[in-house]
Amino acid sequence: MTFDEWLQHGYKQGWCGPPVCEIHDALPTTIFEDEELFNGNHPCIHIVRLYETPEMKQAVEANHTPSTWRANNLGWEQ
Repeated sequence: MTFDEWLQHGYKQGWCGPPVCEIHDALPTTIFEDEELFNGNHPCIHIVRLYETPEMKQAVEANHTPSTWRANNLGWEQ
């Protein structure tokens, strides 16, 4: 199974949304989450970053420490 097939399977099962760009498409939220954000609250919206290459993974994780400490907290290997 390829990565694209795996991702499409997750989408068809209702486990995730399609890949979107937070910069160009905006964060996928519910109306309730939008209202929470508008009212100054901070709902937690989990995001999974898709990497195009191993080098991109290294560059993102070098620049975004939560990506590494969250992985470590989950017990995932780096």
